[in-house]
Amino acid sequence: MIIASIAIIFIYKFTIGKEIDKVNNQINNFLNADGRKEIINSLKKEIKKANDRENYLDEEERVLIKNFIKKLQKELELN
Repeated sequence: MIIASIAIIFIYKFTIGKEIDKVNNQINNFLNADGRKEIINSLKKEIKKANDRENYLDEEERVLIKNFIKKLQKELELN
């Protein structure tokens, strides 16, 4: 019985427990000022990278967005 209990605890800690720890760490990053600053700095770096790129979208994304916008325009014209 003791061995089974210990086995269950280990299985929990190495599977579900790890995922719960990851989520708790992410929540803590949002709750403290240093974590928010780190997230903001990361976002700024990504925006700078995007601004340096010549094209934001690839061909498939362009077609999808274009068709979506056309569909929205048609729907707005009907109303």
